[in-house]
Amino acid sequence: MQMAEVKLGKRSKKRRELTNEQKEELREAFDLFDSDKDGVIDYHELKVAMKALGFDVKKAEVLKLLKDYDRDGSGNMYWDDFYDILKDKMLERNPEDEVQKAFTLFDDDGTGSINLRNLRRVARELGENMSDEELRAMIDEFDTSGTGEIDLNRFMSIMLGDS
Repeated sequence: MQMAEVKLGKRSKKRRELTNEQKEELREAFDLFDSDKDGVIDYHELKVAMKALGFDVKKAEVLKLLKDYDRDGSGNMYWDDFYDILKDKMLERNPEDEVQKAFTLFDDDGTGSINLRNLRRVARELGENMSDEELRAMIDEFDTSGTGEIDLNRFMSIMLGDS
């Protein structure tokens, strides 16, 4: 019994951390939406920053965050608080849910797979100038079924590093 408690204690002390890329993403979002560059963001800036980072937040949630973290009664939030809040939110994300959302962005026709047309559209939307041959090569590299398409399960394994 005591051994189980020790193991549980060790497990609970282990904290996941953001990657350097995620930390940079938070800093860039804060700096971008701190439009007047005063080192704080207000309600509107916070809401837009959170939406830009992929969090669907309601007005009441944003107002509560501001109220809880408003140090000086100004109605603003400082970088440190923004980082702490969004770090926790990012760490709470389920990677599989995030990959599923990304898949639906590719699979705009709802066929359950990503084909050349889907990939071409996404490349164009991202401003990537890629030939059909290059795009087809991307699909062929991961198409283990020989269909010329990538299904959700294969996409998940690619994106989660299982392949």
